[in-house]
Amino acid sequence: MKIGIVGTGNVGGALAKACSRAGHHIVLGVRNPTDPKVAALAREVKAEVKMAAEAVQGADIVVLALPWSAAEDAVRALGDLNGKIVIDCMNPLAMQNGKLGLDRGFSTSGGETLASWIPEARIVKTLNQVGAEMMADNADLPHRPVMFMAGNDRAAKEAVSALLSDIGFEPLDAGDLTKARLLEPYGMVWINQALAQGKGRNWAFAAISRT
Repeated sequence: MKIGIVGTGNVGGALAKACSRAGHHIVLGVRNPTDPKVAALAREVKAEVKMAAEAVQGADIVVLALPWSAAEDAVRALGDLNGKIVIDCMNPLAMQNGKLGLDRGFSTSGGETLASWIPEARIVKTLNQVGAEMMADNADLPHRPVMFMAGNDRAAKEAVSALLSDIGFEPLDAGDLTKARLLEPYGMVWINQALAQGKGRNWAFAAISRT
């Protein structure tokens, strides 16, 4: 598949590496195609580099890997996403009373907010539940890490499920897009353990069944 990745920070870069290793064609969507860091990543993953609005147009799946604070303007600038499968791997993070947390929840989510910006897109919330290191390469874990997803379009979730499998995850369907209200706090559990509780970043959740 052709994967358009908008955002080339830690998460976008990690997913570009994983998807490229799995044999997918990567198009990096950026604000500045001449950025040396972008050029280095593109060489490493054999990706095309385009302005973000151009990168999404020919993609089979669009991945949004943007900081939440910049997401709305960046997403609205992408143009027509009618019918596009869009992976939302963003968590709506903000500093509150000096601590990192979610800026919404209970009655809505970042995924649902994204859907209000691009209602024509087929949004799947996933890849928000683990750090970039495990997205880039999780092959050495003793168990296949789990990755939940939420969305309203069954065919879109099937396509995303295949991609998640390709990059080493066990995909599990959490339900419709309102279940992003569960997945975003779940992502905060990983952040809390990794950063506040000292577990570090080289681990992931797994769903282990009794045999």
